[in-house]
Amino acid sequence: MKIRTYAESDAPATLGVFMSAITQTAALNYTQEQTDAWARPNERNLDHWNAARNSLNTIVADINGNVAGFSDVSDSGYIDMMFVAPEFGRRGVASALLAHLQRQAISQGTPELTTHASITARPFFERHGFTVIAEQHPITNGVQMVNYQMRLQLSA
Repeated sequence: MKIRTYAESDAPATLGVFMSAITQTAALNYTQEQTDAWARPNERNLDHWNAARNSLNTIVADINGNVAGFSDVSDSGYIDMMFVAPEFGRRGVASALLAHLQRQAISQGTPELTTHASITARPFFERHGFTVIAEQHPITNGVQMVNYQMRLQLSA
């Protein structure tokens, strides 16, 4: 597995990972209405997706030329997205992405990592030392969701 910087050519594959992770993996913990509101397949535009990935300094996990997952971290330590393709689940992809983000944050002097983890992702983040700060009930596309504000204190 290689962790690398996102490239524009990764836009279709990362969007595919995002969609399948929501509609297959996260669908185990959310209703059809919730996954539809979250995924919004008819509203996704590849140019906007690419611009967002570039603005968020996205990284990609590449396995034999396939995008297995992707993530990002802001300068303040906020992880906006962490998604793994269902066919690459339970192979250490998310752990490798998170380890890369942690090293990056520590090297930049970021004191903590934070995220808004889904019900599905919460156990993963807890296994990696994150703690739940609050349960949240955001409205996504008119549908109430559940996620968790989580934090991990970093040390140099």
